[in-house]
Amino acid sequence: MTLFINPSSGPVVQKAAEELRKWGQSRHDLGVALIYGPVSAEDRLYHSKCPIEQRSVTALAEALEEIGARWKVLNPCEPDFIMELVGYDVALSNLHGPYGEDGRLQGLLDYLRVPYCGSGVGASAVAADKILCKRVMLTLGVPTPGWHVWSGGPMTWNGRPVMVKPPFGGSSVGMSLVRDPADLPGALADASGDEGAPVLVEEYVTGTPMTVGLLELPGGSVVAFPPLSTDAAEADFYDADTKLDVDSRGAVTVRVADLAPDVLDKITGDARTLWDGLGLRGSARIDFILAEDDEPYVLEVNSTPGMSRDSNFAVGAAMVGLTHTDVVLAMLHEALARPPYDVPLPTPAFSRTTLTREAAVSP
Repeated sequence: MTLFINPSSGPVVQKAAEELRKWGQSRHDLGVALIYGPVSAEDRLYHSKCPIEQRSVTALAEALEEIGARWKVLNPCEPDFIMELVGYDVALSNLHGPYGEDGRLQGLLDYLRVPYCGSGVGASAVAADKILCKRVMLTLGVPTPGWHVWSGGPMTWNGRPVMVKPPFGGSSVGMSLVRDPADLPGALADASGDEGAPVLVEEYVTGTPMTVGLLELPGGSVVAFPPLSTDAAEADFYDADTKLDVDSRGAVTVRVADLAPDVLDKITGDARTLWDGLGLRGSARIDFILAEDDEPYVLEVNSTPGMSRDSNFAVGAAMVGLTHTDVVLAMLHEALARPPYDVPLPTPAFSRTTLTREAAVSP
């Protein structure tokens, strides 16, 4: 079982931070492949709309520079991506959604025997699949809003508002809050996409969005950050445009949640259950909705949290005394301290004349 550290255990966290900083000083010139590119719809949105200074990849690059790492941004959309990847000591992915966060990239890295930050294939795949993750939550006894899956055809409307969600992807891309039955067909079509994927139709719970970050520290212990509440005053829900905040309007207020002790215990307990139950590693962020009756419900699990300077994860880390660079050090440390994935496979050989198939979706 994982040893979880209470957010109020300041001396324990600070001791770990000091250990990480000392470790980082001995890892100058560490080769880090910072993986980032417009692969998924979520990443293409950020790539096209988010100012460079607000991007996670910018903050991560600054942290790697501060650490003294030898790093480079590697774009999976480039044909020499894999050939370059094997030349680095460790991979730090900033990809979100399909291909980057759903176990496929992690499987590739395992095959190449390149250590990487964050969860492995299984945990990444389950966390990224909203429908599968819901089923696992039920198995683990973690409360989550009622839901069902739409796979085409007519849908019965019970008259209550619902959240219509694509099965994959984050940042609320393709997600709709439906209050009027006339809007339901369009929302289902948007979430299903061109490939006709199954759609998660979830009961809309009125309440306060909350998020809890978890970070693995040296020795395998995990610190749970204080729950943060988010208030999107200018939107019906915490949608993609609000999260992007391209105009820096500050449309979202983030603060440490003022919770009764029993509610705090429920939220942190559910986050811990999901960390162990899914087999998460390195870092993760669990998103909740706190209903008006003070009952918390888990919405989703993010195995690759956003890491911009103002991200919920970075804000939560600061609440326990960890800097952005401390968090990056913790992620790198976990990746390199983990027993290597090693199976009797041949060392991959590459040729620059290898034929490649054109992407189905252009960046």
